[in-house]
Amino acid sequence: MSVVYAVGRQIDEADRYDRIGWSWVMIGALVAVSLVAGTGYVRGFGRNRAFVIGEFAAAAVLALGTVWVASPEFTAHNQTLPTTLWLTNPVVSAAILGGPVAGMIGGVAIAAVNAIYRGTFPETIVRDANYPVFMAVGLGLGVAARVAVRSQEKLREAERVAAEARARERLAREVHDGVLQALAFLARRCAELGGPGTELGALGALAAQQERALRHLIAETPAGPAPEPEADGTVDLRDLLRPLASSTVTLAEPGGAVLLPAGPAAEVAAAVRNALENTARHAGPGARSYLLLEDVDDAVLVTVRDDGTGIAPGRLDAARAEGRLGVSESIVGRMRALGGRAELTTGVDEGVEWELWIPR
Repeated sequence: MSVVYAVGRQIDEADRYDRIGWSWVMIGALVAVSLVAGTGYVRGFGRNRAFVIGEFAAAAVLALGTVWVASPEFTAHNQTLPTTLWLTNPVVSAAILGGPVAGMIGGVAIAAVNAIYRGTFPETIVRDANYPVFMAVGLGLGVAARVAVRSQEKLREAERVAAEARARERLAREVHDGVLQALAFLARRCAELGGPGTELGALGALAAQQERALRHLIAETPAGPAPEPEADGTVDLRDLLRPLASSTVTLAEPGGAVLLPAGPAAEVAAAVRNALENTARHAGPGARSYLLLEDVDDAVLVTVRDDGTGIAPGRLDAARAEGRLGVSESIVGRMRALGGRAELTTGVDEGVEWELWIPR
């Protein structure tokens, strides 16, 4: 459109130039520059800094060349031969390629070229309304370009995560139909034929252990980007706990967001993950876990319960005395560091229940 406008203006005003022939040569150069620039941006070879700088240089030469083909009286009262509209093209290119800062710099550069063409630099900066337009175009399109790029990146990331989830679900179905059923059958038959304490019984226990490990691997959600904090630096704790749900872990959550500062929320999720890992390692075959997230007035409560073998009295104290501080540091220590508390309820064959209280 800017090329059509420039050519139309040339047809209308060519006889007003002192060097009419050279003015047509400049218009031909303008059309050539526009064709090269348009092809470069469409094909991709022009999407770089050097190409945009070249576009600015061509615009400056054509604008300042108007002084050579026109009289001082013409330049004092008329726009440049390329027209003001065409001169915004390199500003647009800089904004799209480099963002708002590059767009503003491009706007200032074209405004300076236009002011030099006028020959009255200080006065035109104040009086000519085109100059703030150049800079506003650069700033506005630069911001829009950056927003578009970020949106495209988020869309690609969401598509990647969705594709990974579909692939994992397909793998889970295939494995469940074959390997998992074979492991489960092997564990059951070994237990029936060999019993505990025999080599066949040990093989069955190993098969059961591998079945649980494989189920856990399949159920894990692919690692995606961490939830982005809200403007006030908080995250929805539900988003951190949902990836922990699986075929052996059931999650119950409230309908509304449960907001916590990003750092404490990550610590809570880590403590819950550790509790689930303890269940997988120590609760016995077939044990299931249940997560309950509650928003309780001025605190957040996360309950982690399993239906496994439980913890015998004195077992945690013995582990602490032996230097194994997993439960103490990973769960209790994390809650204490957040100003909250971790309450444990357990017994032999009664499962394990953790209540994690986090103050707001």
